[in-house]
Amino acid sequence: MHPLRKNRPFRRIVLAGAATVSGMVLLLSLKPHTSPVLADGSHAPAPVSTAAGASPGPTRAPVTGTRNVTGDTVRTRWGPVQVRVTLGNGRLTDVTAVSYPQDNPRDQEINGYALPQLRREALTAQSAQIDTVSGATYTSDGYRQSLQSALDSAGL
Repeated sequence: MHPLRKNRPFRRIVLAGAATVSGMVLLLSLKPHTSPVLADGSHAPAPVSTAAGASPGPTRAPVTGTRNVTGDTVRTRWGPVQVRVTLGNGRLTDVTAVSYPQDNPRDQEINGYALPQLRREALTAQSAQIDTVSGATYTSDGYRQSLQSALDSAGL
């Protein structure tokens, strides 16, 4: 018999076992996709759109002086987000994040770059129609919703 044609059952068993273990490790390392869940256990609401031609909100009334208005607390998957706006002569002069996720170093890192960017955008836009910060989607959505509720409360 030729030396390459020998039966090697032990080698086949070892290779089959190694392939099975490798396959199981790969399968177990996959993470299932889950839908976003808010901090209170409910699912994230679907975005709301306004009909074409509909008024986006109340008309702007002339406001004099400076005042602070705090928006609603918005519960996100990673924690609550709330903003306070400062209005001067009917314009948005400052936006401050009152509460935001900061329970762990990753939250602190994300919000360290996201909150200043959201603030700049809000002051530039003078409204809550601002872009989402990449990597901080839930915080951006909560920030936007809280900002809109503060502006609505202020009559802007």
